[in-house]
Amino acid sequence: MKASLRRIWGMIYRHVAIYRGSWPRTVEIAYWPTLNMLIWGFTASYFMHVQPGAGAVAGALLAGVLLWEITLRGQLGVTFTFLEEIWSRNLGHIFVSPLRPGEMVASLLAVSLIRTLIGLFPATIIAYLLYHYNILLLGPVLFLFFVNLMFMGWWIALAIVALLFRYGAGAEALAWTIAFGITPLACVFYPVTALPVWLQPVALALPSAHIFAGMRSALFQHATDWPDLTVAIALNIVWMLAAIAVFGGEFRRARIRGALISIGE
Repeated sequence: MKASLRRIWGMIYRHVAIYRGSWPRTVEIAYWPTLNMLIWGFTASYFMHVQPGAGAVAGALLAGVLLWEITLRGQLGVTFTFLEEIWSRNLGHIFVSPLRPGEMVASLLAVSLIRTLIGLFPATIIAYLLYHYNILLLGPVLFLFFVNLMFMGWWIALAIVALLFRYGAGAEALAWTIAFGITPLACVFYPVTALPVWLQPVALALPSAHIFAGMRSALFQHATDWPDLTVAIALNIVWMLAAIAVFGGEFRRARIRGALISIGE
């Protein structure tokens, strides 16, 4: 266990050192969450200006932006960290070392968590200072929202990494597109009933639809929607197990055909 933790820490430290030595990379982590907060914050301010009673709706917009960024940053944190290994032609070196696939995944998730916290901090401060919105007012249920949305970002990321094992660096555009493509189905800013009837089952198969339903219950009704949260947790478990299975299968295939050495070339 001690040796395993040391290997995981070595991988984490490698990426911490990369960001510590490159301020543009560090700025990039916070850039998109901050930009999204500014855009949607001014939009919410406009709604409150033209409709003074729309404070709750404006609050839901700002909370939605911050919470959905958890999934986006969580997913990008894993896939970008993995892509760093591809871009630096380092995968072959990693997997001739004693590092196990599970330890690599653990390090990717840890770096993703660090990146997410760093990226969301400025956006949260801006929401409070510019728009007088405090996400902490959601209460203890905010922790459950955070954990579930992080897990959603992680299983999406593991599926993308599996595709990178299969298709190589040519599939790296998926790191930017898949999570953003899910956004219309995530029901971040509107309930599932706003979608066409034929799309609603697809949205309900994603944990995010239930998490944001719970967020709106907390904001508008000041109540915790335990049924939706329970469904979100169950869906996250199912999707995570599926993503781990796909990741493991593609990793084994990549190792057999020697793609761990040639990927990215």
